[in-house]
Amino acid sequence: MTTTSASTDAGPTASDFDSVLRARLPTLTRTAQAIANTILADPPAVIHMTVTDLAEASETSLASVVRFCKDMGYKGFADLKINLARHALPAQQAIHEDVNPTDSSDSVLRKIVRSTADAVHTALATVDSGSFDEAVEVLASTRRLLIAGVGTSWPIVQDAAYRFRTAGLLTEAPIDSHGQHVSASLLTNEDTCLAISHTGQTRETIMTLTAAKEAGAHTIALTSFYRSPITALADINLIAGSKETNYRIEAMSSRIVHTTVLDALFVAVSLRNPDVSTTAQTKTLKAVASHRL
Repeated sequence: MTTTSASTDAGPTASDFDSVLRARLPTLTRTAQAIANTILADPPAVIHMTVTDLAEASETSLASVVRFCKDMGYKGFADLKINLARHALPAQQAIHEDVNPTDSSDSVLRKIVRSTADAVHTALATVDSGSFDEAVEVLASTRRLLIAGVGTSWPIVQDAAYRFRTAGLLTEAPIDSHGQHVSASLLTNEDTCLAISHTGQTRETIMTLTAAKEAGAHTIALTSFYRSPITALADINLIAGSKETNYRIEAMSSRIVHTTVLDALFVAVSLRNPDVSTTAQTKTLKAVASHRL
């Protein structure tokens, strides 16, 4: 794509995003113009989109959207959305959409607790019961489980791996993305890869899930959006969305929602294999007890 100037690492600042994009329009290819015009037509709507959504809305392709973002000077679509959010939304909404600058600390506490509770309740409507049942069946019969995820999904990955170990599943969650990718490539058709990604667009997690699929393993994705690269890839999709409307960086409520769904998976799998899970949990309690005074 042709642009009027060399790209920078940070891309246009939030304050000049709109003007820079409009200034570049005449020099862009027809495909890039379609993407730019879609963004300019309704910036707040784009903030809520996945890269797949924007590709469909602009009648282009996923690769074209990613290339457009990089040619504009951003690291990718997520980086563009973060900068777009700073421009298109009031300052307080970059922190949390429900709070106001005049709110007291107590009011902030109540609003955050209420919105998080709403997010967990909403997840019940977004998680397809058939997909959940299918995921439980796969996990209950898997030989080995690999759980993958990076960034702010990483703590959830570790918690889930610990829980599934206590259910008697041979579970691993390598510490870095390279380790996850290698482990995925070594899976078999008796194994399962569970990938966790809020946006469903994280490159490292997609690479790991791709390797697992190529190895013949079962693949399950836990994410917040119906349409994203990860949902197009996984065999089973657990969509646990929330009320979040702006593009804060991996808002805490999305992680709580994902943790809740994982807890439900853990309990359901444990109930499918009661003897195995009871034995594993007895050993776990004994090991944990030795570390307490």
